[in-house]
Amino acid sequence: MTYELDSNAVAEFLSDNPHFFEEHSELLARVKLTSPLAGRAVSLQERQMEVLRDKIKSHELRLAELLRIAQENDAITQKFLLWTRSLLLARNDVDMPHTLVIGLQTIFSVPHVTLRIWGVAEEFAHTWFAAPVSDDAKIFCHGLTAPYCGPNQDFEAAAWLEDAESVKSIAMLPLRVGGAPEAFGLLVLGSPDPDRFGSEMATDYLSKIAEIASASMNCLLA
Repeated sequence: MTYELDSNAVAEFLSDNPHFFEEHSELLARVKLTSPLAGRAVSLQERQMEVLRDKIKSHELRLAELLRIAQENDAITQKFLLWTRSLLLARNDVDMPHTLVIGLQTIFSVPHVTLRIWGVAEEFAHTWFAAPVSDDAKIFCHGLTAPYCGPNQDFEAAAWLEDAESVKSIAMLPLRVGGAPEAFGLLVLGSPDPDRFGSEMATDYLSKIAEIASASMNCLLA
């Protein structure tokens, strides 16, 4: 009686007997496969080498991508360290907002940066960062649970930036003390590049900037 084996049965047999071709090595030279690269029939060994080369190339590309991400993260970490260090070296409280803004412009290469703080102590009431803010802007800020990123839609906060007409994308970071529901200020970043602060961008690093800024500006409150 003759039994016909389908391809699945053959595959299952070879899977259950991984040493089959070691015991029947003469069959390797007789097995022919079509190579998608060479466009011709090749031996099983040649096809295995092609598969291995493809896997190695894929792993190399993935490794290169992971290395690129690691380098970018390291560069961002170094910027955070430099910026935080500059805040710690500020000579007095009233210098802190200026140091914060200049640091974001120079270290993080953000073209336009400013901030507003309300509820400041009396000795800071005359400063540029304590300039009046409308109730609507405060309500908007209180409602932000994460940094806002997107196009400049003539927000009041955008008008606080120098050369506001050139700002095409904007990020607005609410400043809060710990987990307080209401914000005590707003940090504003702007760019003439419409894609710099796109609505689809991740805000993890911006949230960290907001946390550090909130902690450093807390000393100005009444």
